[in-house]
Amino acid sequence: MIPPRRPYATDLTDAEWQLLAPLIPAPKLGGRPPSLTAASWSTPGLLARLLPHDLPPWQTVYHYFRSWRQQGLWE
Repeated sequence: MIPPRRPYATDLTDAEWQLLAPLIPAPKLGGRPPSLTAASWSTPGLLARLLPHDLPPWQTVYHYFRSWRQQGLWE
Protein backbone atom coordinates (compact mmCIF):
# COMPACT_ATOMS: atom_id res chain seq x y z
CA MET A 1 0.00 0.00 0.00
CA ILE A 2 1.32 3.43 -0.97
CA PRO A 3 1.27 5.97 1.85
CA PRO A 4 -0.61 9.23 1.16
CA ARG A 5 1.40 12.17 -0.12
CA ARG A 6 2.50 14.68 2.50
CA PRO A 7 0.86 18.08 1.86
CA TYR A 8 2.84 21.07 0.63
CA ALA A 9 2.39 24.66 1.78
CA THR A 10 1.33 25.45 -1.80
CA ASP A 11 -1.52 22.90 -1.87
CA LEU A 12 -4.92 24.41 -2.59
CA THR A 13 -7.91 24.03 -0.31
CA ASP A 14 -11.09 22.60 -1.83
CA ALA A 15 -12.58 26.12 -1.83
CA GLU A 16 -9.56 27.55 -3.68
CA TRP A 17 -9.70 24.74 -6.22
CA GLN A 18 -13.41 25.40 -6.85
CA LEU A 19 -12.57 29.01 -7.76
CA LEU A 20 -9.61 28.21 -10.01
CA ALA A 21 -10.58 24.91 -11.66
CA PRO A 22 -12.64 26.55 -14.46
CA LEU A 23 -9.54 28.54 -15.50
CA ILE A 24 -7.37 25.46 -16.10
CA PRO A 25 -7.31 24.39 -19.76
CA ALA A 26 -8.01 20.79 -20.68
CA PRO A 27 -4.87 18.63 -20.86
CA LYS A 28 -3.31 18.14 -24.28
CA LEU A 29 -3.39 14.62 -25.70
CA GLY A 30 -0.37 12.63 -24.66
CA GLY A 31 0.77 15.16 -22.07
CA ARG A 32 0.50 15.49 -18.34
CA PRO A 33 -2.46 17.45 -17.01
CA PRO A 34 -1.59 20.90 -15.67
CA SER A 35 -1.34 21.22 -11.93
CA LEU A 36 -2.19 24.30 -9.91
CA THR A 37 0.11 23.13 -7.17
CA ALA A 38 2.93 23.03 -9.68
CA ALA A 39 1.93 26.35 -11.20
CA SER A 40 2.09 28.06 -7.84
CA TRP A 41 5.70 26.91 -7.51
CA SER A 42 6.63 28.58 -10.78
CA THR A 43 5.57 32.05 -9.65
CA PRO A 44 8.85 32.85 -7.86
CA GLY A 45 10.75 32.20 -11.09
CA LEU A 46 13.82 30.08 -10.54
CA LEU A 47 12.09 28.07 -7.82
CA ALA A 48 10.39 26.21 -10.66
CA ARG A 49 13.62 24.26 -11.07
CA LEU A 50 13.30 23.03 -7.47
CA LEU A 51 9.93 21.33 -7.85
CA PRO A 52 9.26 18.33 -5.62
CA HIS A 53 9.56 14.93 -7.25
CA ASP A 54 5.83 14.26 -7.38
CA LEU A 55 5.10 17.28 -9.60
CA PRO A 56 5.67 17.56 -13.36
CA PRO A 57 9.13 18.51 -14.68
CA TRP A 58 9.97 22.19 -14.10
CA GLN A 59 9.97 22.83 -17.86
CA THR A 60 6.34 21.70 -18.08
CA VAL A 61 5.34 23.84 -15.10
CA TYR A 62 7.14 26.88 -16.49
CA HIS A 63 5.54 26.38 -19.93
CA TYR A 64 2.03 26.42 -18.45
CA PHE A 65 2.77 29.33 -16.10
CA ARG A 66 4.28 31.42 -18.93
CA SER A 67 1.38 30.58 -21.23
CA TRP A 68 -1.22 31.49 -18.59
CA ARG A 69 0.64 34.69 -17.70
CA GLN A 70 0.75 35.76 -21.38
CA GLN A 71 -3.00 35.10 -21.63
CA GLY A 72 -3.62 37.32 -18.61
CA LEU A 73 -4.87 34.48 -16.39
CA TRP A 74 -2.49 35.40 -13.54
CA GLU A 75 -3.38 39.10 -13.38
